[in-house]
Amino acid sequence: MTLREINFDGIIGPSHNYAGLSFGNLASGLNKGNVSHPKAAALQGVEKMRHNLDLGLAQGFFVPLPRPDHDWLADLGTTVQDVPASLRPAAFSASAMWAANAATVSPAPDTADERCHLTVANLRTMAHRSHEWPDTFSQLRCAFGNAEHFRVHRPIPPTFGDEGAANHMRLGSAHAAAGVEVFVYGQRGGAFPARQHVEASRAIARHHQLDEERTLFVAQSEEAIAAGAFHNDVVAVANENVLFCHELAFEDRPSFYAALRRLLPDVEIIEVPASAVSLGDAIKSYMFNAQLVTLPQGGMGLILPEEARETPSVWRWLEEMASGNGPIGELFVVDVRQSMANGGGPACLRLRVVADPETVDPRFIADQQKLDDVSEIIEEHWPDRIAPDDLTNPELWEQLESAREALLDGLELSDLT
Repeated sequence: MTLREINFDGIIGPSHNYAGLSFGNLASGLNKGNVSHPKAAALQGVEKMRHNLDLGLAQGFFVPLPRPDHDWLADLGTTVQDVPASLRPAAFSASAMWAANAATVSPAPDTADERCHLTVANLRTMAHRSHEWPDTFSQLRCAFGNAEHFRVHRPIPPTFGDEGAANHMRLGSAHAAAGVEVFVYGQRGGAFPARQHVEASRAIARHHQLDEERTLFVAQSEEAIAAGAFHNDVVAVANENVLFCHELAFEDRPSFYAALRRLLPDVEIIEVPASAVSLGDAIKSYMFNAQLVTLPQGGMGLILPEEARETPSVWRWLEEMASGNGPIGELFVVDVRQSMANGGGPACLRLRVVADPETVDPRFIADQQKLDDVSEIIEEHWPDRIAPDDLTNPELWEQLESAREALLDGLELSDLT
């Protein structure tokens, strides 16, 4: 069995809109009420996946969830025709496109039963995301249905909030040996809620049968949450033996760094000082919400949004880092502006799974031809634009549902309906 890092990107759904539902996500609030462009958003996401394939990376995808969510509305005693205005945007949210929140993933080398474990996130902190998990769970069980190699867990009970891989990092020099799993939880963040609860993280670690000695629970800094870092992946990212983070990412960074160095002596911690890049610039540019990847030809690269290049303090620091002798030597810039305007960068759009691609349902594995097919379906079926008032239009509801059906048919995934 050949373990590889596979990045599963969420295909951006046809209901992509700017409703400003994510309290604590500055971009989401800033763009509330703007006109969105679902077709452009989805095509940008496909181009990012195509870019990763061109780099020689393994690439997968997840499909959009059914929207409007009739089952959720029925549980609330209403329908898409009669839903109160305060609930309507949540029924149409395309936020499952940010696959980093789909689940927490522990690769087989880290688990006692030597299977890759995935726990679907409950996302209970935000109403518009709290009803994603049943359909996400079905999709994960389909994609990772090989019980010899995977175990997919139901969500942690909603007593405790869990936001998935956006608050989890796995470090290790090689995927063939046990790594160090880092669960980052929040405590408070001024006016903004902490979304990841430590008890949820501890429960996931138990379900995944992780070695307690190689599992760390680390508090995200209150200052970072208050500044708009609603998830840890807005201020930190890790890959193999490299941790790339902002100086203000963690509440007690000396203790965390010491524990990491004890467990992983060859770890390289690249910390960006606040004196060089402010928290505000880091969050605005999403310099850490990047994909830190190992390149087939050797070395590592950062897959960054255009906004990072457009933020002078950030780009200056990144260029100096890449030109040095450190492990991150390549910078790749992708256009995901439609996602960024709703508060999700390149790392938000993907769930990283370390597994043998041959053990995954092949319908979820991307190649260039399959992405060509997806692009054609998006061009034909996705709306060009959605304004806030459009969510009341029955013709849009029908278009959203028929667009998803066309995608599922094209990918031979109609069993997910």
